Amino acid sequence: MKYLGVALLAVLCIGAVVAAGCMGLSPQSSTHTGAASDTAYLQDLSEKSGVYTSEASLPGNAAAPLAVPTASGAGTTSTVTDTKIIRTASLTLEVPDVTGAAESLKGLVTANGGYVSSTSIQKTSGNRLYGTVVLRVPASAFDDTLAGVKGIGTVRSVSAQGTDVTEEYVDLVAQKTSYQNQLAQYNAIMKKAEKVDDVITVQQQIDRVQTQLDRLEGRLKYLNSRIDLSTISVNLQEPEPVGGETGHNFVSTFNEGIAGFLGMIDALIIILFTVLPLIIIGGAAYGIYRWKKGGKTATSPVETKDTP
Repeated sequence: MKYLGVALLAVLCIGAVVAAGCMGLSPQSSTHTGAASDTAYLQDLSEKSGVYTSEASLPGNAAAPLAVPTASGAGTTSTVTDTKIIRTASLTLEVPDVTGAAESLKGLVTANGGYVSSTSIQKTSGNRLYGTVVLRVPASAFDDTLAGVKGIGTVRSVSAQGTDVTEEYVDLVAQKTSYQNQLAQYNAIMKKAEKVDDVITVQQQIDRVQTQLDRLEGRLKYLNSRIDLSTISVNLQEPEPVGGETGHNFVSTFNEGIAGFLGMIDALIIILFTVLPLIIIGGAAYGIYRWKKGGKTATSPVETKDTP
């Protein structure tokens, strides 16, 4: 009985220690354990399927670079070293014929291997034409095209810019390669997954990586378009005629005189209807006054003079 009591006391002490340890665990430790279990789950699944997967390709490490072995025959990894410049220019030209100048710009850019992106021609209130023509030309022909555009008319303003996007471009290419490697690994695991839970888990990672990869490819496509084809925006305007914007026009002057006369009539009508209530009230007051004065005159005694 003595040994039995000692054993029971020891069991109670061990149970108290275990309970205190469980209560001391923080929620962060539990969360970390859950994330670690997910990572371990995919890592174990990749090992079972015979596919090499680095820790960077597992959930929570998507931003880290992948340590994927290079394929046989590819001992080195290519890097982007070319400078990536987006070149743009904007000009304002004064030309005698806006429509003809727009056609000349079209022929010029076509001869340099480019195309007209958009054309807009409008007319001002003074019957003067103005327009905007946007040209897309290969970067190698940018300077020659810009010089040709200047020769079409009188240059009123010109500006040219070059934006260096090399750093962004290199970063996007590196991210694209990383996501492509992840996608290849997950697809290899998917081919050997047998359980439904395994298929669902891997498919979620494939969808996540594919979404990021599509976004990066879209941005790279946009940058390549802006880098390979420079943009030149040309504003066209006709010179101002001698004598002012519209010159002297007797018809316009006559029309303006008629408009002024009609405007004066409108003003008189407005004034008349504005003071009409005052006229009515004043007329009524004057009528009452005259009526009262006439009544008093009729009732007053007639004075007679005595004759001597």
